Amino acid sequence: MAFSTAGGGPQMNVTPLIDVLLVLLIIFMLVVVQQKPTGLEADLPQPSTTAPNIPPPQATIVIQVKHPKPGEDHPSVKVNEEVIAWENLRDRLRDIFAIRIERIAYVEADNETDFQDVADVIAIARIAGVDRVGLLTEDGKHAPVTA
Repeated sequence: MAFSTAGGGPQMNVTPLIDVLLVLLIIFMLVVVQQKPTGLEADLPQPSTTAPNIPPPQATIVIQVKHPKPGEDHPSVKVNEEVIAWENLRDRLRDIFAIRIERIAYVEADNETDFQDVADVIAIARIAGVDRVGLLTEDGKHAPVTA
């Protein structure tokens, strides 16, 4: 390292130090780029050949509520076109949603159905394990899913 004595005292020449630092920086950058990260090895589960062929569950669960006929206490209820007795609705929904990851159901009602009956179906669905309940409109489009 050279010291300059011109003009007011000794000064250190840092140019060679900067050159060394830049060379080291380039070397470290090249070393890091050439290192390829390796992940953990994972053994993926293989499908079982002895398991019975269980069809995947339907993606959408629609609970249809129809106005009760004269002489009936509760409305008629269908879950994806399967007629369910009012007393068995909670148990059937619990069975359906026991194996599902996505716990969303839609409720569809006709114009004559009392809102109290729809609210009861939503409450039963929530008790049975449904996380989110949506309402279907008359044209079959769904309204926003409620929590």
